[in-house]
Formats: sequence, structure tokens, C-alpha cells
Amino acid sequence: MKEKIILKSSDMFLNLGFKSVTMDDIANEMGISKKTIYQHFQNKTKLVEATATQVFENIACGIDDICALNKNPIEEVYEIKRFVMHHLKDEKSSPQYQLQKYYPKIYATLKRKQFDKMLSCVTQNLKRGIAQNLYRDSIAVDFVARLYFNNMVCLKDQSIFPPQKFSMLMLMNNYLEYHLRGICSNKGLETLNQYNTNQI
Repeated sequence: MKEKIILKSSDMFLNLGFKSVTMDDIANEMGISKKTIYQHFQNKTKLVEATATQVFENIACGIDDICALNKNPIEEVYEIKRFVMHHLKDEKSSPQYQLQKYYPKIYATLKRKQFDKMLSCVTQNLKRGIAQNLYRDSIAVDFVARLYFNNMVCLKDQSIFPPQKFSMLMLMNNYLEYHLRGICSNKGLETLNQYNTNQI
């Protein structure tokens, strides 16, 4: 039952937002009593923590699976973006922004895990891109990897990018284009242009 509660809660939180979904909403949606939820989770904060952790772990595993395919590094960047956006329901409820605002301690813990995961993933992507002559060999890998993470976090700041003006999909696509054009070699730019042409 605990896993079912986490699964349903994560779906509702990602679609409707961590703030707006109540324990009553979850109980009603599942056709169970609120008491049943409280048997597994002391309060809503504990449930939010469990669901946020579960979503992160699912995404981390999916990213590992994509990286294990050893795709062209440029294609890999877009594949990971597609996977993450799908699992975060295109971020229509701005889950990370809501976590930061209403559950700052959970957000801080999650951000550290995300940083460690993304730093490792992006570093490997950059090194492979350099080895395949798709990225310039002069780029500072550790600097670019950290900048990439920081910019991804910044995209989710609604005070900078209000959602009524910038959709998350548009932000992600524009940022990836910006990121890749900044690090690609001439060969990489050809590959990127070909990839973009194929997506149209």
C-alpha cells in the first residue's frame, strides 16, 4: 500500500503541484481513508519527501540507462531532456519551484543529489564529446559541467522565467541549443544542425 500511495501522490503532485494537493485529495483519488495514508506517513511533509525521492531515483535510473547506450553525445543530451520532461509531466506544476518555496529542506537535500548525479553525467558526456571530436578540446570540463547544472536550476526560477511567458519546453530547448553551440567543434556543429534538421 505504501508504494501505491507514493505512486499516486507523485502523479498528483507533478500534475497539480505539491502545495495544492491535500491528503484528502489523495485519499479520495485512491478510494481509501486518510487514516490509511497516515499509517504509512506521519504527515504531508513526510509523504512529499518520499515521493520527491522516488521521482528522483526513477529519473536517475533512467538517465543511467540512456548513458549506457553510448549514443552520440549530442543526441544523448536531447534524449535525457526528453526523458526527464516526460517523467516530470513537462513540469506543468513547476515541481522544483514549489518544493523550494514550500518544502525548502527537502529541496536542499534533493538539489545536492541532483547536483552529484548531473555533474557525473554531464562530465562523462563532455569527455566523450571531446574524444569524438564533437566538442572543442579546449573547453574546461569541470567548469562547463557545473555551469550546466546551475543554469538548469535557474531555468526553473519563476521570478526570472515566469511560466506565462516561458514554457519549460521552450526554455529547455533554447538552453540546450545555447549550451551545445558554445562547446561544439565544427564537426559537432554539423552534427547538431543535422540532428535539428531531422527533428523538424
